[in-house]
Amino acid sequence: MKYIGNVQSQANAEVFAVASGALPDGKPVVVNSDGTVSAITSASDSTGSETVFEAAATIQVAAVYDSNSDRVVIAYVDDANSDYGTAIVGTVSGTSISFGSAVVFESAAIYHVSATFDSNSNKVVIAYKDGGNSDYGTAVVGTVSDTSISFGTPVVFESAGTEQTSATFDSNSNKVVIVYRDAGNGDKGTAVIGTVSGTAISFGTAVVFEAAIVRSPVATFDSTNNKIVIAYEDSGNSDNGTAIVGTVSGTSISFGTAVVWESASTGSTSIAIAYDSSSNRGVISNSY
Repeated sequence: MKYIGNVQSQANAEVFAVASGALPDGKPVVVNSDGTVSAITSASDSTGSETVFEAAATIQVAAVYDSNSDRVVIAYVDDANSDYGTAIVGTVSGTSISFGSAVVFESAAIYHVSATFDSNSNKVVIAYKDGGNSDYGTAVVGTVSDTSISFGTPVVFESAGTEQTSATFDSNSNKVVIVYRDAGNGDKGTAVIGTVSGTAISFGTAVVFEAAIVRSPVATFDSTNNKIVIAYEDSGNSDNGTAIVGTVSGTSISFGTAVVWESASTGSTSIAIAYDSSSNRGVISNSY
């Protein structure tokens, strides 16, 4: 497993490599598995037309794929409807996507929405900051049926102000993992384990993974090593981009030692993380 952070170029840097085939001047090249480089061959890409799923202002959009129903679920803050938490189901056909009717899952202003798919229970789990309940960290379970989605009762996982949630699913333990910035505990990086049963979700005890202010914590599941990987900005270490590995056991999670992937400020903006199971690699990126 290798996680690749930001790659920053230096002016006038030179790289020497062995060519495989002709290399036209000024054209991009790719590094092959044997260490040689070759010219990139052209490939034709096609994209479909854009489709509006909400004909009004939307913010903080999170999308997830439901492999049971073969549908896409988009959760978002509906700015035109008092910032209510809303979700909609999309059906992909060829290069187009169509949508059902939007469904409100929280009739209050929400923020910092994230979503994941629980492949064990075949449910969508949406996590968010509930502005209608003292900004508590809250999650709700959704069930997709054709082009619609229905929801259970929202459940609080953090009885304090909660910022920047990120949800992922650990298919080894069949648990949902939610990471967030705990505003009720000095903005420390925190994680909690959720167990879905029917249309409900229950939570274990929250665990701090970074005893300093964190920003933009995001999580993914490494299915090769059966670990959770969290990336974040560590304000306790000069805002360096940092990652940490978590192991889920029952309804709790334990962590190894944090590792810096960017020895500079990540800019307190969007950090993203993803795991590629075909290559057993992960990628962390951020925008400055």
